[in-house]
Amino acid sequence: MKDQFSAESNGWRSQARCAGADPDLFFPLGGSGAPLAQAEAAKQVCGQCGVQALCLQYALETNQTTGVWGGTNEDERRALRRTWVRAGRPAQLV
Repeated sequence: MKDQFSAESNGWRSQARCAGADPDLFFPLGGSGAPLAQAEAAKQVCGQCGVQALCLQYALETNQTTGVWGGTNEDERRALRRTWVRAGRPAQLV
């Protein structure tokens, strides 16, 4: 059975709204000005995505430290992950 997050399986990634978008949009360099606007634009794409929750789950489970994943930036994910780990949550979030 293929894991939905495994390298062999595109799973949710093939259904992601960002699949056809410029990847650079989701990896802004910096945290203010133009990069902040870029991150917000990426979050808008995420907000219209049917697999946003799976994307966020993947980012938390694999500790993605850069970019916009599941509608969250690095700081937002760091806070979510810290809370998630402290609560002793199991690997499955969704």
